Amino acid sequence: MKQLTTAALGAVFLASTATTALAVTEMRCSHQLPPAHHIAKVVDRWAAEVETLSEGELDVQVFGADSLVGARENIVATAKGDIECAFSLNFQWGKTLPIMNVTVAPFAFGDVEIWNKWPESEAAAFLEDKLLEKGVKNVVWMFQTNTSVFTTKGEPLVAPSDFEGLKFRGLTPPFDAAFTAMGATPTAMPGSEVYQALATGVIDGAVTDVAAAVSRKYYEVQDAFTVVPVLSAYLHGYLNPEFYDGLSDKSKAALKEAGLKAAGWAVEASVEAGNAGPEQLREKGVKVHVATPEENAALEAVMRPAFDKAFGEGDADSAKLLELLGKM
Repeated sequence: MKQLTTAALGAVFLASTATTALAVTEMRCSHQLPPAHHIAKVVDRWAAEVETLSEGELDVQVFGADSLVGARENIVATAKGDIECAFSLNFQWGKTLPIMNVTVAPFAFGDVEIWNKWPESEAAAFLEDKLLEKGVKNVVWMFQTNTSVFTTKGEPLVAPSDFEGLKFRGLTPPFDAAFTAMGATPTAMPGSEVYQALATGVIDGAVTDVAAAVSRKYYEVQDAFTVVPVLSAYLHGYLNPEFYDGLSDKSKAALKEAGLKAAGWAVEASVEAGNAGPEQLREKGVKVHVATPEENAALEAVMRPAFDKAFGEGDADSAKLLELLGKM
């Protein structure tokens, strides 16, 4: 009798173990950032927090540096369900959802307080609805920078005329219009391709956040950097909607809580990286010029009108988003 009881208890234990094993859901997350990037580290921290808060229901596997899916394919791969999760920079939405790029309006969104309020704002909710219409469920916003650099060889780019004739790394059609207004020829490309393009002369210069200029080692192929508050960018994480809908309430709650925490971590990390970046570049032996308010104003006077015109004057969604941002 005792032997039967032990066997029965063993069967129950094995059944319970199997059920627990089946309850673990694999979630592969792709992003383009190199391991040393400050936001890549926040992504890793977010993944660990999701696993902790879900009490092991979610097994979050992060694939950085384009090691699972390329930067250009992340959105489509997630929407189709080829992978469960990905992260993209806002300007990678391009023509698919151009209002994601409102924060790259030259010199318009440098206030970090906007990003502290962002995750639970009406503006963020508006974009989340638009993202869902495009086939992805947004789960986390990660502010990346409000401190950028223009890079080149020779002397730092200071005045609009300094850009004349340069082939430049672009971002989005509206932002590229701002470069064109200064006489440059922009070419949009993901950050993972810029180093090689600079090294081989495909482009003469680039715009990126100051921390990325350090982590991607642009100082090895460029020697002049101008620090400017020209744009604000963010990385955001999203899931395949069908995958998300199939999760338990516990896992969904874990994603929400971890997303809010990670948004705060990203702001802290970005401010720290932005403050440290210029000196880190100087330590590499390159020229670093911090643009003056007057120099910023001269750049804005040329860049902003061209951006605004290209961004889509009269577009209802753009107008609505700008209205919601104005409330923050």
